[in-house]
Amino acid sequence: MPDWKRSTLGADARLQPWLRDSGSLTRRIMLRSERFSVEIFDEGKMRIAQDDSPVLDIAPGRLAWSRDVFLHADDRPVVFAHSACRLTSLNSAWKSLRGLGARPLGAVLFSHPEVVRLPLHYKVLSKGHPLYYRATCALNDPPARLWARRSLFYLHREPLLVTEVFLPGILKLRAWY
Repeated sequence: MPDWKRSTLGADARLQPWLRDSGSLTRRIMLRSERFSVEIFDEGKMRIAQDDSPVLDIAPGRLAWSRDVFLHADDRPVVFAHSACRLTSLNSAWKSLRGLGARPLGAVLFSHPEVVRLPLHYKVLSKGHPLYYRATCALNDPPARLWARRSLFYLHREPLLVTEVFLPGILKLRAWY
């Protein structure tokens, strides 16, 4: 994944467990909050993001399916999640993504026995990155940078790219058990 690294070196020690955990982020947030919800920011057919194009092997400027949501814990946005896949995948392997609505994507990914997740990659996002702008639109006082992680999920050899941007509110959730 171009420009994305396998290391979280430099991340706040309190954020490290969130970044490095390879289980369901949705489940972790649910366990550490009283109320969990998904707010859809944008979803549907759109031009492939420049960062996603080489990973999904979709030519720049072509259409792809994309979903951007905020994960809320106790009425506060804690994660901005961006997912993308080929349009053809919506008619085959990833057809369950159509009509997902406000249900969390993690519920689909981590409950299907045939879904395979590749290793996590990390990046610090700043004001020049498109995901930074979308992620910070829900924040009154956005920080100068945000940590993000991403990985590919495969179902029947069809890739789905999931990127999660961690917002400052994630550090206000209950401590790890």
